[in-house]
Amino acid sequence: MEYEFSDIDMTTQRKIPKNEDVFVLFEFSAKWDPVPSMLCQNHTQVVKGFMGQTTSFKKDLIKPEVLVMGENKAANEARYIHGETGKGTWTFYGGHDPEDYQHMVGDPPTDLNLHPNSPGYRLILNNVLFPAAKRRSRKRKKFL
Repeated sequence: MEYEFSDIDMTTQRKIPKNEDVFVLFEFSAKWDPVPSMLCQNHTQVVKGFMGQTTSFKKDLIKPEVLVMGENKAANEARYIHGETGKGTWTFYGGHDPEDYQHMVGDPPTDLNLHPNSPGYRLILNNVLFPAAKRRSRKRKKFL
């Protein structure tokens, strides 16, 4: 009856009150770090936390090659992580529904129209749109 996939999940160990549950997005340079810069693009750096089957990730168990893009430093947890595998990339965003703190199975769906400026949904949208942001090859000019 245990509802866990891995020991990296912080859900059952969290002692953060709902009104203080936030995490901070890191700032990345679009010139030097274009991928995390695109994935973290938002109108705010502070994002409300929310619960899920995997709410957040124990920083001690995250591999060194994984990029932490959002964290709750005081709780020693990562909420938004990114990495590479083979020729592809992956991103995990802890939680379930950014505008329903403890959305449960069977709860009615959240009306997205009520949250047009949700920083949490913006991060999800960044990941949906990310594959469309392919780098175009530049034509070289020939000089005589």
